[in-house]
Amino acid sequence: MTAVGDTFPTRTFRVTRADLVRYAAASGDHNPIHWSDSRAARAGLPGVIAHGMLSMGLAATALRGWVGEEAVFEEYGTRFTRPVVVPDTADGVDVTVDGAVADVREDGSVRVDLTVRSGSQKVLARTRAVLSYAR
Repeated sequence: MTAVGDTFPTRTFRVTRADLVRYAAASGDHNPIHWSDSRAARAGLPGVIAHGMLSMGLAATALRGWVGEEAVFEEYGTRFTRPVVVPDTADGVDVTVDGAVADVREDGSVRVDLTVRSGSQKVLARTRAVLSYAR
């Protein structure tokens, strides 16, 4: 990861309703749109959706796996653009994360741009991290 355009292999995460229950317990976000089809429908959603911060966390997990423990996250941000709809099946849904080096700065830090999808739809936009390494 030293040159602009360097890419990382796609990382795929399987998300199930059981994962949503565990994430709700850990985060304290028990909004019924994350577990009830009828409540999600009343909110105008196509089905139960994953927590946005879970999607963001999966992208960060992929990035950490690519760059290693020695990398320091100086900045990390995204925009939530589409929900990750999680069907009530054992298979759940896949969330995929791709990444590429977008900038190598004079101070040695790098900016990585991530693409996060559920199926063919991008679910996060402008997902970016600036990383540095201890010297």
